[in-house]
Order: sequence, then C-alpha cells, then structure tokens
Amino acid sequence: MVMDRFEDERTQSGVAFGVGAEISHYRIIKSIGAGGMGEVYLAEDTALKRRVALKFIHAFRASDPAFKVRFKREARAAAVLEHPNIVTVHEVGEY
Repeated sequence: MVMDRFEDERTQSGVAFGVGAEISHYRIIKSIGAGGMGEVYLAEDTALKRRVALKFIHAFRASDPAFKVRFKREARAAAVLEHPNIVTVHEVGEY
C-alpha cells in the first residue's frame, strides 16, 4: 500500500509505505524516522524471518545520479564497520 504525502520535500520522500506494504521480500512494520537523505522503516525480512531497517532516499533525490553515488558510498562505508551500536548493511538496491 503506497500513500501520497504532500509535506516539506526536504524531509519527506513524497511517498510513504503503509504498514503491511511489501517491497521485494520485506514487509513494512512502521516508519521509524526521516531526515535529509531519506526515510527509514522497520520491516520484516520475510525470507529470513528477521527485523531489519530499510532506508529509502527521497524521491526528489532519486533522479540525481551524484546523490545515488553518495548514498551507495555511505552504504559501503557502513558495511565494513562492526560494532553493536551500528547496523549491519545487508543489501543496497533499487525499488
């Protein structure tokens, strides 16, 4: 289920995924935050039966190739870190 949002484009993606929405093999549980780069959702990985955080870049940034490179660079940098207070990056992709 996708709902339109008409809020400040600097802090909202333009779309919101409702509870129960499915993106690939993930099911949205709830929204857990938004910021300058995008929105983060708590979701269930239905294949591996675990809770994950999904981060989506803002829609107005998705068409910017330089921003996508920056997002992927951030994901690669976070993926090499190992600490109990830092999330593990499992996947980067487009939906």
